[in-house]
Amino acid sequence: MVGIATDLRARLLDAAFYALCAAFAAVTALTSTLLPHRAWGTIAWIAYATGAALVLLIGRHRVVPLLFATTALLPLLVEAIQRASGRTDRAQEEVLVVEQMGGRLAHTGTPYLAREAIAALPEPDRLLGYAPYQPGMSVFGLPRAGFGDAWWTDARVWFAVVTTFCLVYCLNLLRPHADPLRLAQAVAVLPLCTLTLATGGDDLPVLTLCLLALALAARNRYTAAGVAVGLAGALKLFALPVALVLLVLILATASRRAIGFAATALGIPLLALLPAVLVNADAYIENAIRFPSGHGLVTSPAQSPLPGHLIATALPAGRTIALALLLLAGAVIALMLFRRPPRTAGVAAAYIAAGLTAAIMLTPATRFGYLLYPVALLAFWWSLRKTPDLDPA
Repeated sequence: MVGIATDLRARLLDAAFYALCAAFAAVTALTSTLLPHRAWGTIAWIAYATGAALVLLIGRHRVVPLLFATTALLPLLVEAIQRASGRTDRAQEEVLVVEQMGGRLAHTGTPYLAREAIAALPEPDRLLGYAPYQPGMSVFGLPRAGFGDAWWTDARVWFAVVTTFCLVYCLNLLRPHADPLRLAQAVAVLPLCTLTLATGGDDLPVLTLCLLALALAARNRYTAAGVAVGLAGALKLFALPVALVLLVLILATASRRAIGFAATALGIPLLALLPAVLVNADAYIENAIRFPSGHGLVTSPAQSPLPGHLIATALPAGRTIALALLLLAGAVIALMLFRRPPRTAGVAAAYIAAGLTAAIMLTPATRFGYLLYPVALLAFWWSLRKTPDLDPA
């Protein structure tokens, strides 16, 4: 009877969570100023509301894949098909930028425009001329460049393919030694992730590759973990803290295997970067360094009112203060890593979540949406909190 009561409470808790997700999606459908978001909400609120009822009938684990299919993949496919049919309001700007990167890579050998080329664009188009990602992200734009405007060449479709593969692989590595339900919910059900995947999508492959790297490290498969986080680093620099903390973990627990991990974790991003640097190093610096740091021809739209942005805009020398606080937070976390290095993948995930949260909160230009990284990493830690040591695969 105790087990039945516990299971019922857990189902009721999940039902309440899905009901809140349905409310969020409904509000998004009615009020969002971003049309791709409204299109997502129109579909997703029904799916979440249905999931709130189904979890009481068919169980907690069975509902998660259904919700992922109906709140992330289905809206994505609907928007991709509508876009291929001529709708110009069915993708966020990130999708257009990545597809343009693929086209430039195919035709010029580099996914980046130089500063002079961006300056020559009409002023309203200069923002989309920037590509603030690592060169590997352009691979997701190659189908559009090679095969035209079909629904399946939409970059989000390929974001979803990689995301789904990495998430399923990660969850399978964690079972049966841990119950990764909360991790699955964080990545496959939470609106922060499903909305992102359906409308923009570029962060989800990076996130799930990092989670896969952590899961592989939990199984002592360090070279494979290096490949996973290295591929993530070839897409976005958000993966660099993951690689560094995992390196600290390996040095603390299996130091002889650190070289193999570092060779793949750091070597893959460098190899992906090499062609772009050889073709035009300044174009890479302009897009990946100057623009995100606020020194481009236009201002980054990543201006969510988080503490770093508020300090930078409201105080004298606020930008300097925000950056100093960011460096201080980084120094504190580095000291903690030195004094108490992580010895399990779960603890490593908690360290990474703390570091990324500090960076997101204190960087002068950032977005609420980036919080999906620490949320998912904390869910990974939660999944392994009772079984930190997994048997090697």
